[in-house]
Amino acid sequence: MDESSRPKETNRSNPDRPLPGAMPDRLPETAPAPDFDAKSTAKKLLRLVRAGALATIDRNTGHPFGSLVNVATDSDGSPLILVSRLSSHTANLEADSRASVLLATAGKGDPLAHPRLTVLGRFAKIAHDAADEAHLRRRFLARHPKAELYAGFADFALWRMTVESAHLNAGFARAADLIAADVMTDISGARDLLEIEASAVAHMNDDHADAVALYATKLLAAAAGPWRVTGLDPDGLDLACGDAVLRLEFSQRVTGAGQLREILADLAKQARGS
Repeated sequence: MDESSRPKETNRSNPDRPLPGAMPDRLPETAPAPDFDAKSTAKKLLRLVRAGALATIDRNTGHPFGSLVNVATDSDGSPLILVSRLSSHTANLEADSRASVLLATAGKGDPLAHPRLTVLGRFAKIAHDAADEAHLRRRFLARHPKAELYAGFADFALWRMTVESAHLNAGFARAADLIAADVMTDISGARDLLEIEASAVAHMNDDHADAVALYATKLLAAAAGPWRVTGLDPDGLDLACGDAVLRLEFSQRVTGAGQLREILADLAKQARGS
């Protein structure tokens, strides 16, 4: 990994300091293999992992405080959590918004052999009367339907992270420091798509369940089941079947309804021909 591919963005609050999590003086240890696409791997982990280790700063002593939270994403990939103000991690965020979330995959063998991503930034509480609260709530509950049981309680609220940096470790010689732009989805010019997301998701699930199932089983090699679309953005579709989740990437960036119809039809054609 040459120096030109290292993160160049500095901490905006203090330009003389590197971004959180960056290790600019340990290049050999984090230099990825030439065939490794760190950005794509990181973005996929951000969209796929449903629960993560939230690290906040203890309001009493400053110690790192780790807890487990369910995670979803906004349209641009910003992590979303739904937490109670009675929780210690929420009290910590109210005192200091800085935090990180570790998103790790699981599998057989050594846990450290599987990819994981740490995203670092600041969380902000979403007011119940905020203009985008309904949109964020829908995306979170689509990913975590069981959270409907408590999402309406008065002490629960959504929090969204503004990502400042990320660190990916996908195994030996597959680690990288990343800036926010490397892991986030560009939603500029995609207002039309985002405005129809809810209706498009409902339409796919209600009227094109067969195509959704083909996306999962034929294009993504998943087991058969009642697969559903849980969200979409300019880069792709999020699918779920129970606790299993998948990410179907688009071949090109999508910003409007017409493009979406075309690319979904093309994907269905590919799936039926496979």
